[in-house]
Amino acid sequence: MIRDVLVIGAGAAGSTAAFHLANMGIKVSIVDKEKKEEANIKPCGGGMAASVQKCFPFDLSPAVDEVINRVEFNYKLSDTVVAELPGSAPFWIVRREKLDKLITDQAVALGAEYICPFCVNNITRESGIWNIMSDKGEILSAKIIIIANGSASILPKSIGIGPKNIHYAHTTSIRLKERGNLKEGTTRFEFGLIPYGFAWAFPIKTGINIGIGTFIGNKELNVDEILQKLLPSFGIKNHDIEQERSLLRVWNGHHLLHGDMVLSVGDAASLCDPFLAEGIRPAILSGVNAAKCINQVIKGDIPNLSLYTNLMKIQWGNSMAWGKRISHVFYRFPKVGYQLGIKRPTAPKRIAQILSGEMGYEDIAKRVIKRLLLSK
Repeated sequence: MIRDVLVIGAGAAGSTAAFHLANMGIKVSIVDKEKKEEANIKPCGGGMAASVQKCFPFDLSPAVDEVINRVEFNYKLSDTVVAELPGSAPFWIVRREKLDKLITDQAVALGAEYICPFCVNNITRESGIWNIMSDKGEILSAKIIIIANGSASILPKSIGIGPKNIHYAHTTSIRLKERGNLKEGTTRFEFGLIPYGFAWAFPIKTGINIGIGTFIGNKELNVDEILQKLLPSFGIKNHDIEQERSLLRVWNGHHLLHGDMVLSVGDAASLCDPFLAEGIRPAILSGVNAAKCINQVIKGDIPNLSLYTNLMKIQWGNSMAWGKRISHVFYRFPKVGYQLGIKRPTAPKRIAQILSGEMGYEDIAKRVIKRLLLSK
């Protein structure tokens, strides 16, 4: 059987694409390496702009653990700056395992086929048809393929799409089973403590998701040493944690996100924010745009999927180009960056607008970089 569209991976990006395709009446199948109800906790902080709700006709609140209305910024555990987030629910903390399953279930309810476990280890194209093979030798065929199997995916490079040089952030995700002094509705960002990166703390119902990431260079962090300094700032001494280290593929320049009837979305497309490590919003945005463009190709309105690459460049990539510049300056000179970027009178409002998705990096980047460079 030759399917119309086959999605490899049922994370936020893949499930979003599958939902919208199914909602358009297109026959779509999703393959995933593990069943959603059996999936392990996903190593993701879970911060997400509430503005992504407009991408779905169903309620995302079952996946939301907490609504954030206050952001605290620290430099080396002190010198606190507070940003009050305006509007109703501009920033959400979600459990990725819940969000992914929620969207996948909605896609299946509309007729999407869900095949799992199916771990893809090879992908080929013959006579205009894509064939994917599992590690058990199973083969599925489709006219169009969406690659959505995350940062570790080798598939985009194998077919010649994605960045020429993949850039990774070294990240550690830690789930604490207590909240300490982190107040309800508050999230915290810690700069200066992590070489060439930062730490973030997002509250969840049963504790805190802490993320530690370094965005420049390839040096791995001494996580235990960092936690010995960081955890007491939350009033936590004895900690029961779940920890997972990973390489997070981040945006590293404009590049093709599509090939001949194939495209990549989410982390597999290297869309993660290179400054604040935001990954859920671009994953969902890419899933929506992928479905739109595939629908137009199937209807015969456009000849190929190049529109998808162009849309993501305009709607996300142009902003990330500035985000990358800010990242490279800020994390090399964090003290100066904090003073001139975070502590300025207008900074809390601007930060709130970025976190809520109302503003992109290009709106503020030129002024920020100019101030940073003149102050070195």
